[in-house]
Amino acid sequence: MSGPLTWDVQTLIAMQERGDISSYEIVRAFLGQIAKHNTQGANLRAVIEVNPDALWIAQALDRDRARGIWRGPLHGIPIVVKDNLDTADAMHTTAGSVALSEHRAIRDAEVVRRLRESGAVIIGKANLTEWANFISDHMTNGYSSRGGQTLNPYGPGVFDVGGSSAGSGSAVAAGFAVAAIGTETSGSILSPSNNNSLVGIKPTVGLVSRTGIIPISMSQDTAGPMARTVADAARILQVIAGVDGADAATLSTQPIFPNYLSMLTAGGLAGARVGIVRGYYEGGLSGDEKAIYEAALRDLKQQGAILVDPIDLPVPEENENIDVMVYEFKVALNHYLSQTVYTNPHRSLADVIRYNEAHREIALKYGQALFERAEATSGTLTEAAYIERRLRDLTWSRDEGIDHALEANRLDALLFPSYFGCSIAAKAGYPSITVPAGYTGEGKPFGITFTGTAFTEARLIHLAYDYEQATNHRRPPALEV
Repeated sequence: MSGPLTWDVQTLIAMQERGDISSYEIVRAFLGQIAKHNTQGANLRAVIEVNPDALWIAQALDRDRARGIWRGPLHGIPIVVKDNLDTADAMHTTAGSVALSEHRAIRDAEVVRRLRESGAVIIGKANLTEWANFISDHMTNGYSSRGGQTLNPYGPGVFDVGGSSAGSGSAVAAGFAVAAIGTETSGSILSPSNNNSLVGIKPTVGLVSRTGIIPISMSQDTAGPMARTVADAARILQVIAGVDGADAATLSTQPIFPNYLSMLTAGGLAGARVGIVRGYYEGGLSGDEKAIYEAALRDLKQQGAILVDPIDLPVPEENENIDVMVYEFKVALNHYLSQTVYTNPHRSLADVIRYNEAHREIALKYGQALFERAEATSGTLTEAAYIERRLRDLTWSRDEGIDHALEANRLDALLFPSYFGCSIAAKAGYPSITVPAGYTGEGKPFGITFTGTAFTEARLIHLAYDYEQATNHRRPPALEV
């Protein structure tokens, strides 16, 4: 079966090169899939807004190609971006909130600018767990007051879609786009990638610019690719990674960025030392999921990996502490809102809280407990409790955690089932990649996650690609095309 549910970047570029398909035809096919299943059919509500210029942009790309001009490695490729990334076009940027329903950005986020420069067609904005799941302490994954409830195409209304990049995950799995951009503060790329049978890369904080993205935490926020294959995710990471003078975190990155595409070769697992972390998911897996994970470990060994099992990481209870995010959110969001266009009436977190209170029926289905907790902080990051917690997080996640485990056991990477372990990597600011590993008897997707130290995305891609190519687990959902 060839079409929006299975097309990948390499296939579509090759088809365009041969003249078998145009960018216009590609975009039309994906728009057709959105029409079938976004608000009717499976009613996935994965796309919160469609780009009205998408077909015009595709036609312009076709004119360029006819003259022998290729914009870049994503020429004519439809991509959805999470609706917390600024787009300087007719679409809004709202974080899924009715409070920002009329907000339009005046310039592209740096990630979006790089995608457009590479030839990608931003086909639409993806729904998300509202405010990237940092408004309420009990919000359902995939729900936003503006976009409604996003569903998982593998089991609409049955399987959790994951959060907070829920729409990004659902959209790619459902054939609404070839790939997507999600954002992660703690698990928000890895979770929906796992749940929608996708490859998700959560980069090292500082590898990808955060400029023009509605924030949560300066310490942990990052954008990253979500795609159906490791190759596609690597291609997109190659495009969006880079230094941005407006984002201090990117100035700390390594000056030479690796060629991630060179990692798309066999043999990545041969001789690789992979640490198996057991203590982070006790009681969290079903019988089928445990069986899939153990089968994945056997597959890794068959490909030549050396499994160091088990690896102990310090107290998983530290995962649950969100103090750093609470303190940083007010500072980060106030700065973002202060830079928005003057017609946006909400210039601070306090403004949004007041709006939500005045429109409780539509804005506060799940309350705003996290907003209120963040607003109660000083907004200056001078609290000793914040500084001590931030330093403790770094010690726990890096010095006593990931780096210690890697160095003490001479490991290339750590391995977790599903997206377990996302929090320790998030607090460290370190990279992870999730890759499909199979399905339960009910058809629920399940993946495995490789995690490494800072700026080891290339190594993780090599490991994940070798596993993916050896097992070829992923299959599309049963949706009408």
